[in-house]
Parts: sequence; structure tokens; C-alpha cells
Amino acid sequence: MTATQTTPQQRRGRVGRPFAGRSLNEIGLIAAIVVLYVVLGSTAAGFLSLDNQLGMLRDAATVGIAAWGVTLVIIAGEIDISIGPAVAFSSVLVAKGAAEWGLGIPLAVLLTLVAGAAWGALAGWLRARFDVPSFIATLGIWSALGGLGLYLTDALPVVLPESGLMDTLGGSILGIPTPAIVMVVLFFVFAYIARYTGYGRSVYAVGGNAPAARMAGINLSRVRVLLFATTGLLSAITGVLLAARLGSGNGGAASGLEFDVIAAVVIGGTALAGGRGTMLGTLLGVGFITVISNGLVLLGVNSFLQNVVRGVIIVAAVLVNVIITKRARATRET
Repeated sequence: MTATQTTPQQRRGRVGRPFAGRSLNEIGLIAAIVVLYVVLGSTAAGFLSLDNQLGMLRDAATVGIAAWGVTLVIIAGEIDISIGPAVAFSSVLVAKGAAEWGLGIPLAVLLTLVAGAAWGALAGWLRARFDVPSFIATLGIWSALGGLGLYLTDALPVVLPESGLMDTLGGSILGIPTPAIVMVVLFFVFAYIARYTGYGRSVYAVGGNAPAARMAGINLSRVRVLLFATTGLLSAITGVLLAARLGSGNGGAASGLEFDVIAAVVIGGTALAGGRGTMLGTLLGVGFITVISNGLVLLGVNSFLQNVVRGVIIVAAVLVNVIITKRARATRET
């Protein structure tokens, strides 16, 4: 055997180390969530109550549904910061369509979902066709949708008409909040897409090395348009569920949601540089963010200080992510 040859055992070891790193990140998150439950369960009154746990599931769904799409976007080396205004505008769109435009609830929901996919596809098209950085493309969507939502409503809530469908979407099924059920179903769908489909493999390839992916025959433009159309659709779904929960559409709702979503994805181990990440990690990141937010509220922490804590968590998560990425790259090169 020459010096450059390797044994099968060595090759398996090299392949396995990045996966071991990801498993370590997920194990660490599980341990952190358990510690949080122990600490908050003993210090925050009502934290372990059934009502609070169900409320946390609702809150997790607001972050998690959009996070599945954003995970793929970041794995592909892109970013989407339009989530918050997109969710708020979606809630306005469904309420306006049902209450004022005479569409009825089913058509208003359908219009909202189609519109969500359309504005997401627009951001992806700008990225793919004109090479506009995804941060700038989605920043434009963020500004436009935020302004439209407030303009159409004069910054006032638009009350939804009575509807059994919206009552179900905003309520629960067999005691479990409907948004949480939607979140879990979509989690399994996206976990399957990311791991077992050609499209999922293309997303990882684009994030790992876009020029090489293009040379391998992957259509970068199609992948990017689909990625952002997906996040737009998921934002619209979240907006419909939020409107059902609140009983109205509100252009000022979901403020700052995009930061919680990105934080959950990054905390879950998805590399901001692209090419690495898992849906399971994002799920744990969503759980971590939700528990932290709920605990801060129950402990009576000032709302402004809550934002400080979230900011510290995001920076710390990015720092850990960068360190893990550098170590993984150094491991692959050795």
C-alpha cells in the first residue's frame, strides 16, 4: 500500500466524522433543552402546566413551519429575511379576501397560499436571473410586504368572518393545537425531501460548491426559484394559521419573526456558508428558542431585555457554528 492509499476503515472514518459532529451538536441541544426544563420547571411558576406546554407548541409552530424552508435556503448558501412581514401580510390577505373581497374562506386561503409562493418565486428569480444577492432580494420583499400590510389595513386588525375551518385551524384537534400538527407533518415532509430526493441532494450540492454543482448538470436557477417559492408558501401557511388563531389579520403581527427563524436554523447546526444542516437540528433549534422565549416571559423579564438575550443567543450560535465548520473543514482536509 502506498502512502497515498487509504484503507476502507480510514475512508469510513473520514466520512463519519462530519456526521459525528452533527450528532454532537444535536445531542448538545437535547441536553440544553433538558437543563432548561429542569431550571424553568423549578423557578418559573406554571412552566410545566399542560396549558403552558400546549401554548409552547403553538409558538413553536409559528417559528418551525417557516424554519423548514429556511433550513434548505441556508443549506444552499442563501438567506431569506422576509419571513416576518410575509407572515403578517398573509394574515391580512386571507382576512381581506374573506371579509371584504367576498371570496369566502376557502378561496381566500387559496389566494394567500398562491400569492406566498409567487412573491417567494420573485425573490428566487431575482437571485437566479440577475444574480441579486438573496439578502437584498428578500430585504426588498420584507420592505414591500411590510408596507403593504400596514397600508391595506391602516395598521388596524381586519376581523375574520365566522368559519368552522378557521376555528379548526386556530384551535386544536384531539387536544393538540392544529398549528403544531401542521408543523410536525411538514417536518417529516421536508426531512424526507432533504435526505431522500434528488432535489434535496441538489440543494446540498449548490450550497457546498455552486460552480461544481452547475458543471454536474444541476439547474441552479430552478433550485433557487423553488427554494424561495417554498419559503414564501410556508410563510403564507404560517400567516393563515396566525390569522385563524388571532381571529383577524394584522399587518403588524409577527414582528421580528425572521430573526427567531434564522436563529433556530443556525442554532440547529446549519452552516451559514451552506452545504451542511439537518431538519432534526432545526427542530431542536426551534424547541430551544421556544423554551427560552417562554421561560423569559414567565420569569417576568423585561421585554426589551428579552431581545438582548435573543441577540446574545444568535451571536453565540453563529460563533459556535463557525468554529464547528472550520474544524469540520480541517478534518476533511487531513
